[in-house]
Amino acid sequence: MNRAALTDRRLRPGVAVTPLRAGLHLRGRRGTLTLEGGGALPALWRLLAEPLREGRVAQLLDSMAAGATLRASVDTLLGQLDAHGLLVAGPSPAAPGGPVADWTGASAGRPEVAAAALARFRAEVVAAAPDGPLAAAAGRALAAGGLPLDRTADPELPADRVLLRLHGAGPERCVAVGHLGGNGYATAPGSSVQVTADAEALETRWGRAHPPQEPGGVEPLPAAFLPLLAGSAAHRLLCAAAGQPDPSREGEDERPPPDATPTTPAAVLPSVLLARARPLRADYRAWPGPLRIDADRRVRLAPAATLGEALRRMADLTDERCGALPEPLPADLRQLPVPLARCALPGAGAGAGGAELLGGAARLDLARLDLFCRAAELALGEDLFTVGATPGHARGRALRSAARRRRAPGRPDPVAAERWADHPQLRHWWATLTGRLGVAARLEVVRLAPGAEAYRAVVRPLAPGGGSAPPPPLGDAVEATPGDAAAFAALGAVVRTRAAAEGRPGARFFAPDGALAPLAAAGVRTADWEDAGGTGRWLADLAGREEAHQGALRRITGRAPRPEAPRVRPELVALLEAFGFTVLPAPREDR
Repeated sequence: MNRAALTDRRLRPGVAVTPLRAGLHLRGRRGTLTLEGGGALPALWRLLAEPLREGRVAQLLDSMAAGATLRASVDTLLGQLDAHGLLVAGPSPAAPGGPVADWTGASAGRPEVAAAALARFRAEVVAAAPDGPLAAAAGRALAAGGLPLDRTADPELPADRVLLRLHGAGPERCVAVGHLGGNGYATAPGSSVQVTADAEALETRWGRAHPPQEPGGVEPLPAAFLPLLAGSAAHRLLCAAAGQPDPSREGEDERPPPDATPTTPAAVLPSVLLARARPLRADYRAWPGPLRIDADRRVRLAPAATLGEALRRMADLTDERCGALPEPLPADLRQLPVPLARCALPGAGAGAGGAELLGGAARLDLARLDLFCRAAELALGEDLFTVGATPGHARGRALRSAARRRRAPGRPDPVAAERWADHPQLRHWWATLTGRLGVAARLEVVRLAPGAEAYRAVVRPLAPGGGSAPPPPLGDAVEATPGDAAAFAALGAVVRTRAAAEGRPGARFFAPDGALAPLAAAGVRTADWEDAGGTGRWLADLAGREEAHQGALRRITGRAPRPEAPRVRPELVALLEAFGFTVLPAPREDR
């Protein structure tokens, strides 16, 4: 740690310290730190504790010989405290400063700057009944944060919605907070028009999902529910006034990660706090709201860098309280011999019978993400768009679909079984299909074009009695090697067979392909002993071939899928793109 930076450092207010037998555990507002491995650590802390709290670190260091073991230990400890946000700049206050000083000291990087920013604002609580329980709780929280407070009655506001507004320098900043039955929300700070639109969109959605009950059937809300909502909304407004990061970027929840970057949802997109009364809980979901997307299509995340990041974005887009699409889940589906997931078909109302989409893959996380992309395509209009978690994923899916539709000139170019029969993934899935599931089938692999490293494999059931018309395929895959194509075709046949057994009558099925492999393999290390028989190594091998495979498919099909302005469902396209998903239009001849 730089020596000059220590001269005004002190322990952040509110940090709690627990000595361990051979270490320390420190807990602060924005971070925690556990140090272990040395019995001298508690004694070292006793030496540092008072100077750190009083801002006398520089004097303590001056008393230590440079290069001494003690000095090196102190420097290491201070560096760890600073890296975890447990130190703050500025002198220790001469006198207690009250709740405002406690809050800015515990939360702000520069407490004096945050306190000065707060002093420039007044707060206003607007409600149909300013003395109602939600409005009163919000007013108490804002006053405790140091803002002068006005209360305004607006009879046009719904009884269970409150608008919190800042008055002072800069653009208009408001937060809407409200509840409908046992669900509550606190919007991201924005203009009064924005937060009102957010509130109305959530209330309309919840009102459709949960029609009003008779007064006698409404269960009382937990006592902590409204204060939780009001305090959360006031906290968001106070952070906006003090120039501090929004609370949605705090904590240890993976949405968003504590080290949020511009590729994570909450780092660019606003988040809404969603609360439930039973069980009592609250969490943040990245949610742009209706006007923020329509007003600025440039609000867009970079494509997900890892599979985990794409799945977190999918969770926000499918949240039952604010999401736009159904969430693919394993539900009650059997996960052996192949992982399966299901979701409702977009737009299918309650009681729509078999209106569901089922799919599977070598792993459940892959099945869920692929199924989500297919559900998004159906919501946009069947055969109108291809959706992917990244541009490469979308292109891979679109090119494979075009290759399957293409009618090859001349006679098929079959590939001898010696080139693909020993693929370990094929052996596994073919044995599952024909042995465990008892399906009599045949597998054919052909090269898509002379000299091209692109192959199509099709699994068909053996027609009883040797009928002349070929039965519809159970599995159909286009990949870069004959072994990969055969393996995905066999996997697809297993998925379709199991999904047909598990799904409701009229359900639709979706089979996997290798387009997702680059994202699934990104940032994942495979062990030296893994071979293509393991899913991790197979995905890594597929990822290494995907770019060249897409190049071959472009040459074969003559297609080069690119995004363009949507002509249908532009609001859903904008939402998907805001979360970093890619939406490609289908060629006109395929529609």
